[in-house]
Amino acid sequence: MRARRTTRETRFDYVTVGHVTRDAIEHPERGALYRVGGSAFYSALQAARLGLRTLILTQGVPGEIEELLAPYGNELELQVIPAAHTTTLSTRGTGAGRTQGLLAWAGPIEQQPTVDTKILHLAPVARETPRSWEGSADFVGLTPQGLVRRWQEDDGTPLTRLETSSLLGDIPLVAPASEALGQDISAAALDASLLPERFDAAVIAEHECPHCLALFKAARRYGASIAVTAASRPTTVHLSDGDSVLQTPFPPVTVVRDEIGAGDVFAAAFFVALAEGRAALEAAVFANGAASMRISGEGPGAIARREALIP
Repeated sequence: MRARRTTRETRFDYVTVGHVTRDAIEHPERGALYRVGGSAFYSALQAARLGLRTLILTQGVPGEIEELLAPYGNELELQVIPAAHTTTLSTRGTGAGRTQGLLAWAGPIEQQPTVDTKILHLAPVARETPRSWEGSADFVGLTPQGLVRRWQEDDGTPLTRLETSSLLGDIPLVAPASEALGQDISAAALDASLLPERFDAAVIAEHECPHCLALFKAARRYGASIAVTAASRPTTVHLSDGDSVLQTPFPPVTVVRDEIGAGDVFAAAFFVALAEGRAALEAAVFANGAASMRISGEGPGAIARREALIP
């Protein structure tokens, strides 16, 4: 089943905006395993499994993205802005040692989206999200990881195409690991001009903090909360007053099977809980529970439904 395309104007509970990606996950024995990825996808799927009517607004090759999302077609709705390529990432390693490369880029979302939603989640992976939108969004969440990334060719120009074009066509489920090697993504200071016109909460990883001074300044201006995740260490929440800080421990996990998308899952659960009226600390506890469920299993199938999480 293909992901459902939106065909009529309707109000959603949760809308993510950002690139759905094709991820090449390097496996030490089986080479590169290809699967759907991107913050817009992982966060949307978590929101859907919390019982929210959810839309992904993305950019790329429509047929490719529909095929990537086909297993989740009965859970998500989809709107694709056509582009020459679908953003493709290679991922190597785990935890703090994980690195990523950019193999193909769908480009910036220049078309201002029109939304009608309770929660709008701006979820860039590669500097693609717009600063503004048309329509109604009661609550705006931001995961700016894609705004603190850069990638370049040897001559300093941005990488916007894939040299090995076969990766954009009918790729095999398993391919040689060498095909997954692309232009490495590195950290960059967040440019304030890339931030949205407003947001109510943001989620970043601990290692992104040194690059996010502009985010904290904007959060103080907008009265927004920022949650900082730190793997198995306590999650820190900077409250909307700009001065108060809270911490909550991460639940113990017996075995970490797959951590990709855990931060996106946390973000969706955190935004949903805040929008439902929960206090920031309670929302972070709820989100930690969702993230711990995600890393306890493998792949998007491990994303939990509301009934499996703490109240």
